[in-house]
Amino acid sequence: MTTTENIPFLDLITPHVELEAELLEAAQRALRTGYFIGGPEVKRFEDDFAAYCDAKLCVGVGSGTDALRLTYLALGIGCGDIVITVPHTFIATTESISQTGARVQFVDIDEATYNLSPSALRRFLQTKCRIDPATKTTTCIATGERVKAVVPVHIYGQMADMDAIQEIADEYGLLVIEDAAQAHGAKYFSTKQNRWLTAGSIGVAGCFSFYPGKNLGACGEAGAVTTADEELAARIRMYRDHGQRKKYYHDVEGYNGRLDAIQAGMLSVKLKRMPLWTEQRQQAAERYNALLADVDVLTPFEPAHSKAVYHLYVIRTKNRDGLMQYLAEREIGTGIHYPIPLHLQVAYTGHFYKAGDFPIAEAVATEIVSLPMFPHITAEQQERVSAEIEEFLAKQKAPFEG
Repeated sequence: MTTTENIPFLDLITPHVELEAELLEAAQRALRTGYFIGGPEVKRFEDDFAAYCDAKLCVGVGSGTDALRLTYLALGIGCGDIVITVPHTFIATTESISQTGARVQFVDIDEATYNLSPSALRRFLQTKCRIDPATKTTTCIATGERVKAVVPVHIYGQMADMDAIQEIADEYGLLVIEDAAQAHGAKYFSTKQNRWLTAGSIGVAGCFSFYPGKNLGACGEAGAVTTADEELAARIRMYRDHGQRKKYYHDVEGYNGRLDAIQAGMLSVKLKRMPLWTEQRQQAAERYNALLADVDVLTPFEPAHSKAVYHLYVIRTKNRDGLMQYLAEREIGTGIHYPIPLHLQVAYTGHFYKAGDFPIAEAVATEIVSLPMFPHITAEQQERVSAEIEEFLAKQKAPFEG
């Protein structure tokens, strides 16, 4: 590739061309066996993905949103409950909470990692809630609703500080559900357990998306839940299949949230490549870090407890919009993840949040930009991206102070 060619934000073509024969073979197996929903392909992928996540069980579902919603329902979360999470995430994290009848409660993020801030979580629980020591039940002082769970989001493929979050959750009797939609294979070093843990193996459940652009992406919609709890897995299987424990016997009103066999087969093909693809992403992140070391942008911070998988490589700069326009004019793709914190979205107007409620998330949203990141990105492409950023900032003469 010459240095003047387009650099896409995401390359979904190259890996599929490389794997085309294997992916078509996976589709043909479904055509030739008649297993289109469920069946051996889904079971094989569930077993393999559970092993990949160091989890006991995996339940394949129709999407990452299904993974979240069905997990909340299977845990008994509903009307009268509060679920805590962050405003700096995709809306699937929270709309799936609201769809159970529960209420979303935001807390701010950590400015270095962009993940849920344990100190903000503790501050909310200490100042806005009360705990019954006898039952270890926590309720919101203002509304009397029970605070049922906390959902850390492993944003951009970087693990939240799970030891700290789990310790607070245990103290207040809360369930911990990992939103690992962007964190397939990410690692967290638990000082409490003195070992590395994998995303999706720490909380009561881990929820994954296999949307095509994810590190492990389907050729359509797909998702999964990982857990060590057999009864929870059984309830999620029931909810994903119209509330059936067996055909035509419905214990509850469920959903059509099943994983189809063609997507499961294709995911199995791609799962074998995940160690290599993850290593390539991590190497690309290291190259960006080196190339941008003397440039006036804030590069991702990776704490010692985290081995990020870089679903996204996100920098911060004051003139974000100007930089994106400048790069677009030079045919370099970028993105914003995410431009408006959820508490300021129109969809949450009725929750009575306002500007200033979560200042770190709000500040971050105006300055972040996601650079091209995919396993097959070349050093030459990254050098060009970095050179163009440096040239733009040199013209601005406005260094960023992080």
